[in-house]
Amino acid sequence: MPGTCYFVSPDFPPDLAASLQQNYGLSATESPEGWYLCWTGDALVLRNTELNKQGDILVDFASGAATHRRKYGGGKSEAIAKAVGLTKKPGLTVVDATAGLGRDALVLASLGAKVTLVERQPAVAALLADGLRRAAQDPELAHWLPERMQLVFAPSQQALTQLPSPDVVYLDPMFPAREKSALVKKEMQAFHQVVGSDEDADALFPLAWQLASKRVVVKRPGYAEFLAGQKPSMQIEGKNNRFDVYVKAAL
Repeated sequence: MPGTCYFVSPDFPPDLAASLQQNYGLSATESPEGWYLCWTGDALVLRNTELNKQGDILVDFASGAATHRRKYGGGKSEAIAKAVGLTKKPGLTVVDATAGLGRDALVLASLGAKVTLVERQPAVAALLADGLRRAAQDPELAHWLPERMQLVFAPSQQALTQLPSPDVVYLDPMFPAREKSALVKKEMQAFHQVVGSDEDADALFPLAWQLASKRVVVKRPGYAEFLAGQKPSMQIEGKNNRFDVYVKAAL
């Protein structure tokens, strides 16, 4: 069933196991099937009983691909930075209403934006919280990341009606991937099985438009139709996707 995920408790720190149950409603099990959360080293990991460690997914803001993109990905010349408007105003407030693994949010925060990450799936929200915890302990990130990235565990539609108005609302709803790489296949498999499809994606647009004070930015594959059938004010092409920008007011 999409959205179902458990955690295997024996190796968990007691306070973390309690948090997974109390804050995210996850259930402990000794015999998981499919995707489940486990504790490895000092990190929370999403693992599959069929893939074992080869399919591990975690949120890591402090090393690997995240660090490489943050340092060498192009900075404000990246398409996402241009779409959100960070080339014009570096201190923008952004609500990332479909946070996922938080990779785009990290890029925006590293460029000066204050980002609220909204995630509704319990296991993914737990991964994000753990990634933020470890990032706050990293010497390179501790002095800026905690104040620029905040997590909200809630359905996107609920968050978009309750959060304070940001400059920008950013949407990156789930969409079938055409890429064939092992990494994309693994992560899309996890997200479709654990998260399920974003069948309510079109319903997010009017809420995002109402909440944002300056603009709404929607990330889409190049072949995808406009979200909710709404034609954007402008488009910015990325390497593997596009950003549809809906301008509400000047930055």
